[in-house]
Amino acid sequence: MNATRTLATSRRVLRQLSHDPRTIGLLLLVPFLLLVLLYYVFDADPRSFDSIGASLLGIFPLVTMFLVTSIATLRERTTGTLERLLSMPLGKADLIAGYALAFGALAVVQASLATGVAVWLLDLRIAGSPWLLLLVALLDALLGTALGLFVSAFAASEFQVVQFMPAVIFPQILLCGLFAPRDSMQPVLEAISNVLPMSYAVDGMTEVLRHTDPTGDFVRDAAVVAGSALLVLALGAVTLRRRTP
Repeated sequence: MNATRTLATSRRVLRQLSHDPRTIGLLLLVPFLLLVLLYYVFDADPRSFDSIGASLLGIFPLVTMFLVTSIATLRERTTGTLERLLSMPLGKADLIAGYALAFGALAVVQASLATGVAVWLLDLRIAGSPWLLLLVALLDALLGTALGLFVSAFAASEFQVVQFMPAVIFPQILLCGLFAPRDSMQPVLEAISNVLPMSYAVDGMTEVLRHTDPTGDFVRDAAVVAGSALLVLALGAVTLRRRTP
């Protein structure tokens, strides 16, 4: 990897995104609007909003970053941009790291906006620090970025990218503990949920919701999410193709 080439890739991606207001709107406004909608859904039961809202604060950024990153990377390959870039002195690791930094910067803004809205505007009541909530939301967004980069290598069109949603994201949402405690599931499903990173994202949010100080479980959950993102990024660099056949 070369820092100069990686940063140049990040700047190019950010310049492209700056000319796409719909993508910026999807990244920054959709999680915020969904949280507001959820707040009014549970208007008569604020405690339910506190419980579910904290978990979804991590899930929404992951889903939106997954969609935008996977489609943007696929578009680079189908238009031939990726092939031209890799014909230059630019390695796969430089490209993946550049994309990760660019979308990671957007993830910081997205997670900060969503967390600020949830805590200060929607009065999400948590026992722990809002900064810990922000940390988990940011790690979830980075994980969504990594998954999007990885999945884009296996799709030949934007339609196929969307088809990966039920295969990659939906099972994690169902098994992460959002709808039912993971220890109450069938043993096979519980075992599967124990290896899915979104499960640890939700657990981390729950720890912040219930405990005033960081616990050992919170540190473990955050480390698993961060490690999963790094692992998927490495796999994305290995599986990256120059172009779509």
